[in-house]
Amino acid sequence: MEEYAREPCPYRIVDDCGGAFAMGCIGGGVFQAIKGFRNAPSGFSRRLVGSLTAIKSRSPVIAGNFAVWGGMFSTIDCTLVHFRKKEDPWNSIISGAATGGILAARNGVGAMAGSAIIGGVLLALIEGVGILFTRISAEQFRSQPIVEDPSALGDPSQNAAGASASASSSSSMPFGFGKEKGFN
Repeated sequence: MEEYAREPCPYRIVDDCGGAFAMGCIGGGVFQAIKGFRNAPSGFSRRLVGSLTAIKSRSPVIAGNFAVWGGMFSTIDCTLVHFRKKEDPWNSIISGAATGGILAARNGVGAMAGSAIIGGVLLALIEGVGILFTRISAEQFRSQPIVEDPSALGDPSQNAAGASASASSSSSMPFGFGKEKGFN
């Protein structure tokens, strides 16, 4: 089975930028729809118009901001992959911190440092959760030893008797269960 592979680096930047734009457009549209509906004057038709107006005016801005973040993150990530010659969680963590810092540069050194720390911590949490889920799913598919006769695990002097009993019981199992390699 082939491991999940991302696009190669020049194409990954465009792919991540477009994905971030779509995510910002959809998420921003939902958020602005709710916000516009709540802030519009009373009456269903007025609230609906207020909701649509908020979506049209703010959703593209949010999507653009997401696209800039995604594009810059991917560019820094690809640069780190090129220079470090390996893909690991550190690339994402460093990319998140650098992206947060660069995008906050217009607000001063303090804001840059704060945004860099937040970006690095958020990406570290995301990478940590990804590693955790990978380990949990890997443990789920590990093969467990199958013991047909629990008494075979007890006294070593009884292992020969347990093994012969196990072999005779496996031949009577339906659909060939127990006849796999090492269990005859």
